[in-house]
Amino acid sequence: MQLYLSDSAAVADAADLIARHGTDAEFEAAALANKSRDIGNHLRFCRWRQIERLIILLGCDEAVGTVH
Repeated sequence: MQLYLSDSAAVADAADLIARHGTDAEFEAAALANKSRDIGNHLRFCRWRQIERLIILLGCDEAVGTVH
């Protein structure tokens, strides 16, 4: 899984979603992405999708994307 974060605010938004929604944070990020897509805001859609991926990666118990 590749992850691109344009700024540290994305990490802060991920942390906020985790604090407010717990294990459902990734679903909330997906809902925000879908809402952005539905109103035609492709930049916010991409941003929330990346935040969703970050939340998923933070929840992994194993290293992801490395061979070391």
